[in-house]
Amino acid sequence: MALTQQRKQEIITQYQVHETDTGSADVQVAMLTARINRLSEHLQSNKKDHSSRRGLLKLIGQRKRLLSYIQEESRDRYQALIARLGIRG
Repeated sequence: MALTQQRKQEIITQYQVHETDTGSADVQVAMLTARINRLSEHLQSNKKDHSSRRGLLKLIGQRKRLLSYIQEESRDRYQALIARLGIRG
């Protein structure tokens, strides 16, 4: 379920805060969202894969913590990020 190196680079260039940014909270949330989406698709067809479901829940919790950190830092940045990612409708 890992992301390819090319896909990671695309996500980094889309969500980086500055030119040399590779690990800001925004980038991490975008990476987690991509992994969550892939795992969700996997679980649609493999309903009994409970270990992957547990991993999905862990990823969702990690993304939630990062989003709350971003929200504390800057409410505008938080709103822009969730709008770009299409989460929390």
